[in-house]
Amino acid sequence: MIEAPPTLTIKSTLRRPTAAQIAAFQGVPTGYVVDALYGGGALSAAIQPCGGRDLDRAAAGPALTADAGAADVLATFAALRFLEPGDIIVTAFAGHTGCAAAGDRLVGMMKNCGAAGFVTDGPVRDYPGVMAVGLPVWCAGITPASPHSSGPGTVGFPVQIGGHQIATGDMIVADQDGVVVVPFERIDEVIVELDRVKAAETAQDARVAAGLRIPAWVEELLESDRTAYKD
Repeated sequence: MIEAPPTLTIKSTLRRPTAAQIAAFQGVPTGYVVDALYGGGALSAAIQPCGGRDLDRAAAGPALTADAGAADVLATFAALRFLEPGDIIVTAFAGHTGCAAAGDRLVGMMKNCGAAGFVTDGPVRDYPGVMAVGLPVWCAGITPASPHSSGPGTVGFPVQIGGHQIATGDMIVADQDGVVVVPFERIDEVIVELDRVKAAETAQDARVAAGLRIPAWVEELLESDRTAYKD
């Protein structure tokens, strides 16, 4: 006999980065974070900023995960009870796009609880209301279709979303380019690497502003025996 699973399963211990670790990612472009991760961490491009890339929205904070499953939002509602100010709710919707993973009222409750943002691999609904709430949202589109709220679902356990596993306490950094996840265990390493990336980006920006046309390493490659010219 197969027993029915619990309607909700909540992780009893929820890890979280320190205030100093969280502060280190504020205002940092997602591209810098990806470079500090040596090319890793970016979620699927299907997860985009709600409102379009012309809207200046960004967020950085610890993930609070909810595995709602396709077409259900019960776990996301349950996550509100465990949200700390500055958290980003990350809802796994199984990549389902047939209905919304949240609407304006749920997004409004997230903001009221102190969330810094919302990330999901499903669409959202009530677009004008979501935009009026003002909470930064990254999602897989817009739909008017309503979800269920019957479960089962989990809160606080690792989820699969956008091609990555995300655990509660991982750092989420999101902006107009998309969403990046920094694993909890690598936060300090990435913070150190960000200093190197920022310095390199600043130097390269100055070179381009001064008229750089072709990087020296490209010129060297084109003149080396690693490049073949054929008719």
